[in-house]
Amino acid sequence: MPKEYRTIKEVAGPLMMVEGVEGVFFDELGEIELASGETRRCKVLEIDGSNALVQLYESATGINLSNSKVRFLGRTMELGVSEDMLGRVFDGVGNPIDDGPEILPEARMDINGLAMNPAARSYPEEFIQTGVSAIDGLNTLVRGQKLPIFSASGLPHQNLAAQIARQAKVRGTDENFAVVFAAMGITFEESNFFIESFKETGAIDRTVLFVNLANDPAIERIATPRMALTAAEYLAFEKDMHVLVIMTDITNYADALREVSAARKEVPGRRGYPGYMYTDLACLYERAGRQNGKNGSITMIPILTMPEDDKTHPIPDLTGYITEGQIILSRDLYRKGVTPPIDVLPSLSRLKDKGIGDGKTRADHSNTLNQLFAAYARGKDAKELMVILGEAALTDIDILYAKFADAFENEYVSQGYNTDRSIEETLDIGWKLLSMLPRAELKRIDDKFLDEHYGKH
Repeated sequence: MPKEYRTIKEVAGPLMMVEGVEGVFFDELGEIELASGETRRCKVLEIDGSNALVQLYESATGINLSNSKVRFLGRTMELGVSEDMLGRVFDGVGNPIDDGPEILPEARMDINGLAMNPAARSYPEEFIQTGVSAIDGLNTLVRGQKLPIFSASGLPHQNLAAQIARQAKVRGTDENFAVVFAAMGITFEESNFFIESFKETGAIDRTVLFVNLANDPAIERIATPRMALTAAEYLAFEKDMHVLVIMTDITNYADALREVSAARKEVPGRRGYPGYMYTDLACLYERAGRQNGKNGSITMIPILTMPEDDKTHPIPDLTGYITEGQIILSRDLYRKGVTPPIDVLPSLSRLKDKGIGDGKTRADHSNTLNQLFAAYARGKDAKELMVILGEAALTDIDILYAKFADAFENEYVSQGYNTDRSIEETLDIGWKLLSMLPRAELKRIDDKFLDEHYGKH
């Protein structure tokens, strides 16, 4: 039976000081029992001799220093895992909130997990089809990759996240595919949108949802992605599934980190975020990947809103260092009605060349990808010149490129949030657009592919 302490010295906001404790360790879970018999959870943030500073998961209202007692449970936060988690909705600390039964765990796993040893990683190389042309065709996602989406406030990243979660699949195999979806600091309305969207399409059956609402405590927000990744590790490395982890919104997570850090009176770093934020984010992101000797994999799409649309802000900046590329959403495209408004030129998947080509997607993928990038970049330049100098100042070929850029945005990038395109459809649309340009302009494509596809779609 854990020892009980009645030595609460003070309660300040979400923090509480307990004196005279023995054998308590950092990050240990505790329970506070109020005079009414109600219990609340807390965890140890700091130990100084025999004093323990604990953070409350729920509110401090009603805690009386003289007749409340604290028990330390001798373990860190754990998640009971089982395959029955698929199709279920949990709160940020792993309690079911979908009116279903409690999960009977096959195992209990520490939510802090371990980042994967680099020597135990196998290289990401299999293609994952998201059904979104701007990702599959130009910034291809491969199994085991970490590919964040950089959005901005007011842009429809939630719709894109739900679309990828519904549509993503590993092609040509009967391998088990699952989605773990972690939502941090979102509104009830957004939470409802995700749950209903998955239920309508039946995607809920292969999805585990962890939902932390904006009015839930900050400390719970810090636990939510760790819960989700623990569930993903179990499904991937114990049950041989291919798991896609989508986490939204990392900005809310980092703000919770800053809030807890400020409550502990730590020295702030850039823009008030704690100096260890890089390490903290890396501890999350590095849990994705593939392991030697294991069939399963964890692929991760973290989503973050860039404060003030600034990609040099610490959150997108640090995320960009740790992950393999980024998908950037554009306010200009959003205003033009392009859905999803993915800006393909500054977007990048550093592993795209590993997941495409013969036997993975199609032999012409690499050539068309390069040509589409080049043609779109030239088309955008031509459109900028047109704005400054007028259409009359442009050559015929530049006018053609400007038309190509418009068609590319409207037909290739813009597909709505309910269209699921196969990679063949995406490549064929690319050929149809490239056929607007004279064959002599397509210098990045092999003649054999031009003979096979130019003007045929």
